[in-house]
Amino acid sequence: MKTGLTLKGLRHAYLGRTVLDHIDLEVPASEIVALVGPSGSGKSTLVHLAADLLTPIGGRVERNYKRHAMIFQEPRLLPWATAAENIVYPLRISGTSRREARARLKSVAAKVALLPDDLEKYPGELSGGMRQRCAIARALIVAPDFIYFDEPFTALDVALKRRMQDLVIAATQSSSFGGIFVTHDLMEAARIAHRVAVLDVGGGGIVGERLVPGTPSMRDDAELFALSQRWIREDTVFRHIHDVDERMSG
Repeated sequence: MKTGLTLKGLRHAYLGRTVLDHIDLEVPASEIVALVGPSGSGKSTLVHLAADLLTPIGGRVERNYKRHAMIFQEPRLLPWATAAENIVYPLRISGTSRREARARLKSVAAKVALLPDDLEKYPGELSGGMRQRCAIARALIVAPDFIYFDEPFTALDVALKRRMQDLVIAATQSSSFGGIFVTHDLMEAARIAHRVAVLDVGGGGIVGERLVPGTPSMRDDAELFALSQRWIREDTVFRHIHDVDERMSG
């Protein structure tokens, strides 16, 4: 299977303090890998390094995909632009024709269930869920073959979080992209990802990986809940995922 992303011996530090060390991870081109770990273990830092938003102090990042996109915890929409203008912004700065941009906008808006009236509104007029739909659409509109998800649904309530998860699952199936999905919610990881990678409590590497049975769109919630509870109770790889290190975020 073609590899979309490879991290080899990745290292990073802040103000002399090592936060990630000896990180090795491979993500196939059409697979979503959920990254979990204790708060402060460097999950977000790892994603920012992989996405070229930060420069590692050691190791290598091999990006074998053509184009990536990123979805953050906050939608990060331009407040003075409409939803439509926010979504097509990456196309506008890349010089895509208006005709092509309109066609792509119509396609991605349908995928995330945004209506024409929604597209004419400004971010301040949209609910939190609608703003996050815009952020997902903005990522999809560039037709990426790899997406980084940095805890995108943490601030949403349970029902809304589930709807956003369903959007990601459906988009993954229809567009066949790979990606890393950072989350602190093990049930969310098991629901969305093909594989779960667990970061060491001190950022000292990937302590283990676990395959999630079945395909994301066909999984039973009761079975996923039982699986996540079994991981927490019986699997030593997940022993520290709820620990907190207040010196670092992610």
